[in-house]
Amino acid sequence: MQQPGSMPTPRWPKADEAESRPTPATSRGPCRPAGILARGNPISVAAGIVGLSIVLMAIGAPLVAPRSPLKTDFRRMSKPPDAHGYLGTDQVGRDTLSRVIYGARSSMVVAFSAVLLGTTVGSLWGLACGYLGGRFDLVSQRIMEIFQSFPDLILAMAISMAIGTGMPAVIVAIAVTRLPFGGRVIRSVALTVKELAYVDAARSAGASQFRIMRLHVLPQCVAPYVVPPTPHLGVAIIIEAALGFLGVGIPPPTPTWGNMLADSLTSLVPHWWLVFFPGLAITVAVLAFNLFGDGIRDALDPRLSRGELGRS
Repeated sequence: MQQPGSMPTPRWPKADEAESRPTPATSRGPCRPAGILARGNPISVAAGIVGLSIVLMAIGAPLVAPRSPLKTDFRRMSKPPDAHGYLGTDQVGRDTLSRVIYGARSSMVVAFSAVLLGTTVGSLWGLACGYLGGRFDLVSQRIMEIFQSFPDLILAMAISMAIGTGMPAVIVAIAVTRLPFGGRVIRSVALTVKELAYVDAARSAGASQFRIMRLHVLPQCVAPYVVPPTPHLGVAIIIEAALGFLGVGIPPPTPTWGNMLADSLTSLVPHWWLVFFPGLAITVAVLAFNLFGDGIRDALDPRLSRGELGRS
């Protein structure tokens, strides 16, 4: 019993009560976004499976393709789909199925490389802009606005024509169009993080600006860096196919979906299978990555997570 006027004795939880009480780490583990995505958006899960299948097909193209994409057969020129060629052949007898499969390899390499390069460089640029501020930030934002004022395809075409054709040139051209998107997102995060107390403490302790950006600001930008690139894969695939179709992308005879569409127009009346199957591949790949990227963004959205927690 307590004496009148005395302070109440605090009641400490027992060991079994403390262990049974859920903690934030256990209630929202690293698999929480995956669970939200699987329960709330099965279409995005299916799209992710389709996208993963396309990536695996591109990696294992030599094992999956029935023939070499460059082997010609003049006895089977412009043949429609049949038992010998499931997707038909082109004007010089090359197997369309093999070229679509190898075209997926070219598109995936260009898309992933360009998005990774553009997002990484843009994020580092945005990190420096947000933390340093001042004239550097002002000039950098005007440059990003100039990039965003041009349509992505027009800007990529101009850069590709200026630096030359080929896969490295296409990757650089598409990467430049992705710079502002990663840069603006990371800049907004850096503007918030640099005002926090632990950053002020590191600055008061005499840490250099580079050390503060590397050790204190950059780790807080990892999650915003990971999420945005996924929807940009579809845009990169479309730009690569458009550049190949216009003749400023990866030059023949390397099979790409854009090159296949361009080759189908060499005849007066294009054969339907030479247009339909490459176009279908582009449509499925872009739709799969866009839907999967939207699902990841919604699963990692804090507002959606709170709604899920409230319903659970």
